[in-house]
Amino acid sequence: MKRGGNISTALCVSALVFLLPAVCGAMVDPETAAELKLLREQNALLKGQVEKQNTVIESLSEKVDGLTRAEEKRAEKDDNGASANAGALTPLANDLHNVHISGEGAVAFFHSDKNGSFPNSEFRVDEAKLFVEAPIWQDVYFYSELNLALHENDTLNPELGELYLDFEDVSKLWGQERQLNIRAGRIDIPFGEEYIYRDAIDNPFISHSLSDIWGVDAGVELYGSFGKFSYTVAVQNGGLDPAHDFNADKSVVARVSYDPTRWLHLSVSGMRTGDLDANMDYLSAVWFGNGWFRSLGSTNTTTFNANMVEGDVIIKLPRGRIHAFGGYIVYDDNDPMANNRRDAFYYSVEGVLNVTKKFYVGGRFSQIISCKGLPIPANGDYDNYFNSELTRDIWRLSLGTGYQFSRHLVVKAEYTLEEGRTVDGDNRCDNQFAAEAAFGF
Repeated sequence: MKRGGNISTALCVSALVFLLPAVCGAMVDPETAAELKLLREQNALLKGQVEKQNTVIESLSEKVDGLTRAEEKRAEKDDNGASANAGALTPLANDLHNVHISGEGAVAFFHSDKNGSFPNSEFRVDEAKLFVEAPIWQDVYFYSELNLALHENDTLNPELGELYLDFEDVSKLWGQERQLNIRAGRIDIPFGEEYIYRDAIDNPFISHSLSDIWGVDAGVELYGSFGKFSYTVAVQNGGLDPAHDFNADKSVVARVSYDPTRWLHLSVSGMRTGDLDANMDYLSAVWFGNGWFRSLGSTNTTTFNANMVEGDVIIKLPRGRIHAFGGYIVYDDNDPMANNRRDAFYYSVEGVLNVTKKFYVGGRFSQIISCKGLPIPANGDYDNYFNSELTRDIWRLSLGTGYQFSRHLVVKAEYTLEEGRTVDGDNRCDNQFAAEAAFGF
């Protein structure tokens, strides 16, 4: 209606302007003639603007009509959700806006005693990770993690971390939400609670506890919640090799958590690595004491295993938190030459206090005790304390501070005292200073 009104007005004004000189003739004085001339020029300008406006409106109308037809075509679906137009597939490029790419990492400086991991005061990229997430179909999601650099990887070779399909809310099939979800692929080993905040941007410290139990392994994980209870159960290969499993026996991990209040979290975890091939697997997928579980038997040993149990308590305070846990480990193998069965106890207590909204301080004390000894590199020389000497008792005290500029950037500093004894009675001292800037995007 507005466009038609403009055209009618322009025509009426035009007719009036051109008729007035004919009617009035010589009666028009020079001043009036000048005004009429100006009016005719304004009218010509108005007509030009109207014509341009019509052209633009028609062009926009054609584009809107085209978009509407394309949307209607995409919306044509049959009852099964498939395209009704000859089964044509939607190009993947059209859905790239649903792909989420993020990353995190840390740059750091380390200095240790001469028997430690960093006797030469090293600058290093301590962590670098890329994550890709995307919806696949309804409640099915894809997640992948590429580790470009890890504290534990001195070669800086890229490694595949987690990669799985996440089938969320499978329990909707029987009308319940969050009771059952399923992940399949390469998954974090869901033992204990420390691994959940192990990444540099999530960890208020630079170091970890002495036990530091974590790992990634291929398998299937079921998880969900029932009110204040939640659970995780995983069946995984058990060995370190990311491509093959050399023993049919599988690793089984389970964790049950209980949150009676908003400030208290309790959990109990259990794990068996399953029998691992001493010659082909060689190492377990689960990380322990800055190393792995390995065969302690003679060359006649063909399989080895470890069973573990752990309890965790997390208390959330108004200006910080306390996390305490303790566990028990039993190692065994089938060495026909000797009985290599042994056990170990470990525990950790840590606290973090927010002095201000951004500045915090914290401390952690952890210890591992194994009378017969286990391979525990900790902050010491890896070749010596993992491949040669076994450690029977070791403790670590970490004191740290940090400033959190935002949830995406934090700078930290920490000094760690670490002492222990080997099975042969030798003392070990592996103190370490570290400074780090952790980031995420």
